Amino acid sequence: MFIRKIGIDLGTTNTLVFVPGKGLVINEPTVVAINKLANSVMAVGFEAKEMIGRTPDDIVTYRPLKDGVIADYYITRSILQYFIGKATGRLNIFKPDVVISVPAGITSTEKRAVLNAAREGGAKEVYLVREPILASLGAGIPINSSSGNMIVNVGGGTAEVAVISLGGIVSWSSLRIAGNRFDQAIIDHIKRKYALAIGESTAETIKIEVGSAIVNREKLEVQVRGRDLISGLPKDVTVNSSEVAEALNPHLMDIVASVQSVFNKTPPELAADIMEKGIILSGGSSQLRNMDEFFKRTLGVNAYVAEDPLLCVAKGTAIILNHLEIYKRALLSKV
Repeated sequence: MFIRKIGIDLGTTNTLVFVPGKGLVINEPTVVAINKLANSVMAVGFEAKEMIGRTPDDIVTYRPLKDGVIADYYITRSILQYFIGKATGRLNIFKPDVVISVPAGITSTEKRAVLNAAREGGAKEVYLVREPILASLGAGIPINSSSGNMIVNVGGGTAEVAVISLGGIVSWSSLRIAGNRFDQAIIDHIKRKYALAIGESTAETIKIEVGSAIVNREKLEVQVRGRDLISGLPKDVTVNSSEVAEALNPHLMDIVASVQSVFNKTPPELAADIMEKGIILSGGSSQLRNMDEFFKRTLGVNAYVAEDPLLCVAKGTAIILNHLEIYKRALLSKV
């Protein structure tokens, strides 16, 4: 069967590719390894991520998206070419129509960069849709209803907050604080407290294994290894969930402030709907332990993590692809 439609959740940390009728076909890190001498792409995805922090001088690993937008155009084009080619297969003779997620706060220049990179990467028609719309669809929110719904999509590069009604975004905020900043906060904390240098991968492991949005009585612990900044030798330390919660708190409070700013811009009728129904959390970083409880405590509004939060945006792209006419208003632009 030839594949003519593809949905791409182009994330700072991971890229997910959804094909209608097949479901999720790709979930790989948004990482590229470049050979500087030959100026060529060596590896993309999992293979490239394994090289982070382990490469010789002539090989560099890049994350071509920074804070949810293109930081390196040519590398982004290569990564889209890789994912489109992998999803369609070598024998596919048609260029597919592609729906790509973009941050709510994308500029016209950034928008043009995504459109051009996708076209040059092998797409036929390119449709851009703001992430909060896609996340809402993937979370099962009826976006075309007149009732107000709030989605907080916390990914790798951005935390997107939006109130959605009648198929459009009424009020929104796009904050470039999310999973990657959480990892950096953990790196900084371990450096300050233990004089230990750890890498991105170790910080991510700590976040996944013991990370929490609130300090709990039950402490989870994980042993990590890094380089002692005083002796220069390898050293093991034990990190617990309470100290990770404290390290992440300033960033989480920034996201809460962003939610409050959106509430301030929301019409009272829609705000009342949200108070009644609660806030929906989506995105990979919403899987941090006790994230829903943190929002409930700080905002006084119930919060619920969507089913399969990591897949919400990707699922939303498939819904748009299958019902382009119904969701025509949600499209930012196409070429």
